[in-house]
Amino acid sequence: MGDFNQSVVLEAIRRSGEGSSRIELAEATGLSAQTVTNITRRLLDDGLIREAGRTINGPGKPRVTLRLVPDSRFAVGVHLDPAVMTFVLLDLSGAVVRRTSAHTPDMEPRRIVEAMAATIDALITGSGVDRTSIAGVGIAAPGPLDAEKGTVIDPPKLRGWNRVPLQAVLAEATGFPVVLEKDTTAAAVGELWMRRASADDSFVFVYLGTGIGAALVREGEAVRGSTRNIGEVGHIIVDPDGPSCTCGSRGCVEVVCTPQAIVAQAAHAGVFPEDQGMSDVDAVEARLTELCDRAADGDALADGVLRQAAAHMSVLTAALTNMLDVDRVVFGGPFWSRLADVYLREIPDRLERASATRAVRSLPVDGTVVGDDVGAVGAGCVVLDSVLSPRASALLLGH
Repeated sequence: MGDFNQSVVLEAIRRSGEGSSRIELAEATGLSAQTVTNITRRLLDDGLIREAGRTINGPGKPRVTLRLVPDSRFAVGVHLDPAVMTFVLLDLSGAVVRRTSAHTPDMEPRRIVEAMAATIDALITGSGVDRTSIAGVGIAAPGPLDAEKGTVIDPPKLRGWNRVPLQAVLAEATGFPVVLEKDTTAAAVGELWMRRASADDSFVFVYLGTGIGAALVREGEAVRGSTRNIGEVGHIIVDPDGPSCTCGSRGCVEVVCTPQAIVAQAAHAGVFPEDQGMSDVDAVEARLTELCDRAADGDALADGVLRQAAAHMSVLTAALTNMLDVDRVVFGGPFWSRLADVYLREIPDRLERASATRAVRSLPVDGTVVGDDVGAVGAGCVVLDSVLSPRASALLLGH
């Protein structure tokens, strides 16, 4: 209970931004003034918070403002994508201190882990941060995952990754504690940290990477599912007349909504020559960027392809929001910034028409506040989350 209450107080200070007094913390957390005093004394001794001046608010003694010490702890976040690996160093507030990215060398797990470890080492060295202040490394990886074993299990876009114990081997290679999280869930955690929404916030995070996924936030906390693999949406049908899928159906998200599928549709529409191989992730990324640039420059054919892609994405989004009954939708991921203009123009109205709850409320549609690095930032926030954020599950007693 003591650890939980300390997390409650520390999280309240972090969310306050400009800081809070002990009286304000007691009011915000529901804890007694004595409990708050005892906890803040420990946090001050540990260097996690500091006193930041005094304020006068009505009669009585001036109140001492307590603020987070951002450089007291750090976390490394890594996003593993088939095309590129992104690395960030976050301070305790979640701010990015340093970032870098590296081409994913190939699909061979050993080479990827070696590249990860070397880049993490260079990231920390270049920042000048004391390694003893780093709480750990978070990895956002495509699913499915075996969370208990820290293993990546045959993700569709990472060929040769058959039950790779990524968590253990990277911990051995770096010497840091490592947590493994599904990329979509990590992105949702990053969004929660950066947006500083209310504790009862609920949203679907639609993740646009090399693959498409989704994450669910309910009452201000990411919902992970019984195997921590929530959000596998690849075989939801969004176009019954669409291409055949490996699952035996037609028009699944996997063959309609991914960047590779959009580029293939653009080639079929005549935007690009169809004889160019689009199985290479780098080529797909370059072609999608070109497609979005052409649409932004007024190319009607390119714009039509993206509008159709947005229509398909709205079908997926409506299915998720109607089933989960959330308050809003957030889009993000490595490809979001390129697709944002068209998707935000097309999806909200389509979603409104398809919403089962449109008579009750509207569904806001937003882009992530984190940016393209949301997966890596989210992975780092998962580490900070385990240090800072209170979880009701921490109060459960073992039998």
